[in-house]
Amino acid sequence: MSNHEEKDISPGMVTLLASATGLIVASLYYAQTLVGPISAATGLSPEAAGLIVTLTQIGYCIGLLFIVPLGDLLENRRLIFTGLLFTSAMLVLAAVSTSAWMFLTAALGIGLGSVAAQIVVPFAAHLSKESTRGVTVGKVVSGLLLGIMLSRPAASLIADATSWHVVFAGASVVVLMVAFVLRAKLPQRMPNHHISYPRLMASVWHLFLQTPVLRRRAAYHAGLFGSFSLFWTVTPLMLASPAFHLSQTGIAIFALVGMAGAIASPIAGKLADQGHTLMATAAALALGVIAFALPLLVPGSRNVALAILVIASIVLDMGVAANLVLGQRAIFSLGAEVRSRLNGVYFALFFAGGAAGSALGGWMYATHGWHGALLTGMAFNGAALLYWVTEYLGHTSDQRKPAVDLS
Repeated sequence: MSNHEEKDISPGMVTLLASATGLIVASLYYAQTLVGPISAATGLSPEAAGLIVTLTQIGYCIGLLFIVPLGDLLENRRLIFTGLLFTSAMLVLAAVSTSAWMFLTAALGIGLGSVAAQIVVPFAAHLSKESTRGVTVGKVVSGLLLGIMLSRPAASLIADATSWHVVFAGASVVVLMVAFVLRAKLPQRMPNHHISYPRLMASVWHLFLQTPVLRRRAAYHAGLFGSFSLFWTVTPLMLASPAFHLSQTGIAIFALVGMAGAIASPIAGKLADQGHTLMATAAALALGVIAFALPLLVPGSRNVALAILVIASIVLDMGVAANLVLGQRAIFSLGAEVRSRLNGVYFALFFAGGAAGSALGGWMYATHGWHGALLTGMAFNGAALLYWVTEYLGHTSDQRKPAVDLS
């Protein structure tokens, strides 16, 4: 093995990439707790207010499918830098928006540009040794998940103290700083591909059809992320209801406590590096089911119910954090030359699950109440766990083979 191959990513670079991904993806979630004041300020009707979140998600999915694959074609550092400059500009547009069309345009653009985070994550895999790639990706994904979990309460608290305009103006400055730091610190990475963009995009569909691991891992995480989106859509509504009477600050504190689940990311990465992906996946999916069973099966007084919900949020976040790392570790092992395309498809598919979860959760809560929403969340995870059983049975039947790839 050459010296180049033995060289591993430095702890400082891991910290930088984890921090960067968290700060970038946070831009996707600031608006979720600010829909009310943004709608009032920009003249959006209550019926159209959902577009604030939906357009950001649509922009992100478009970027995952059509921009992230460019990481296998164009120089990565420049691609990340350009994407972040665009994101910062869109955050400025959001901050100064006075009309619905201005803010919705900005929301779409923020989603498009924020996919730079999904070029940063494969970068961590490129810089890592094979033997430690899972741990490295786990640590970077911890940063990404902390960004998701911290963004909502941070936006609520800042907007309460100042205004929602300050949230987006501050975010634009932060993203701009991240852009210049990454440009200064990241090494150049020029992929070996010399194909046209249309051929690159055609290969994305081919990879999806020809890569069973990608389809399976995306299905697992679509179930978990669907339940995660459902939980964080309906739980704030429940906490603000007469049953709990929590203020916006109280809900923000609840969300902050839930982020403790991110500790599962590096643990899952280590298990994957040791070859335990199959059983670790079952544990992650089971945590998702347990998270929704707890508030259903353990009724009690307001304080007991609130404590159970806090535990459920941590358990669910642990399952999501672990499974995300297990999935990325599995698809990143398929080859450096297709890593960005695989990652883009993986995220696009499970984000579609997330969109379905939040939409279905809101509808179930409105029409069938809190228990109906909890049962729906459990069903998302239960379906993923049943699909995992087919992998386990297939693995068991292949035990006599000399080598089995569990990734």
